[in-house]
Amino acid sequence: MTQPVALITGCSSGIGQALALACLDAGYQVFAAARRIDTLTPLTDKGAIAIDLDVNDAAQRQQCVEQIREQAGRLDLLVNNAGYGAMGPIMDADRDTLLRQFDTNVFAPLQLVRDSAELLRAAKGLIVNIGSVSGVTTTPFSGVYCASKAALHAISDALRMELHPFGIQVMTVMPGAIASDFGNNATAAITMADSSWFKPWEKAVQARAKASQNARSTSAKDFARELLGYIRNPVRPENVLIGSGARSMVRLKRWLPTSILDKRMRQRFKLE
Repeated sequence: MTQPVALITGCSSGIGQALALACLDAGYQVFAAARRIDTLTPLTDKGAIAIDLDVNDAAQRQQCVEQIREQAGRLDLLVNNAGYGAMGPIMDADRDTLLRQFDTNVFAPLQLVRDSAELLRAAKGLIVNIGSVSGVTTTPFSGVYCASKAALHAISDALRMELHPFGIQVMTVMPGAIASDFGNNATAAITMADSSWFKPWEKAVQARAKASQNARSTSAKDFARELLGYIRNPVRPENVLIGSGARSMVRLKRWLPTSILDKRMRQRFKLE
């Protein structure tokens, strides 16, 4: 039986690293990608092949795919996991903030799909795009991030329909609260002008950045185990909710009137 091949981005920690380990245990040949290749030692020690990849760098993306073509000759699974959360009031998000967020969370995954499309077509492979429940249920002080994940969901839906005739499947994953470095990275990416209207809510902005990191957060290992089960299932779901709060956040959006949901969010973030 031919060994399946996986490319996973954002493997320096958290979801990416846990999923790479789970795929290795399941018998995949794993190409693990990250901006800092020194963070991949826990994976290379287990047999993964490290790839130095900034997903926003076109030359590095193409080099990555070429390396997989030369070393493996196929690609069965592409997991677009690399991303980050730009936090802060929408009113304070300048053009550069918007472009950086969408470049990393939306345009880079799409470009990597394009770059690897021929390998995926030959293997009748699977694309897994890591979205977020934040792309379904918007919260204050994370509007740029929420918008980027909503866009990724829409692109995933279009790709799933358009690539079906070529045997390529697309799965959108919407994690809830997963224990990872997301909170630290999001805190570092907070945008708030000195003259911001929202200075009185600065602590609430910081709290939103770390909202997914709490005692109830699902471990990255448990997340990876559940996701791999969906990936290996011959009958795969198109959309997957995994992690603490994922289903409840989506239910809030589906069943609560917008006025009530907005009020709840304003109360939570002390905007009343």
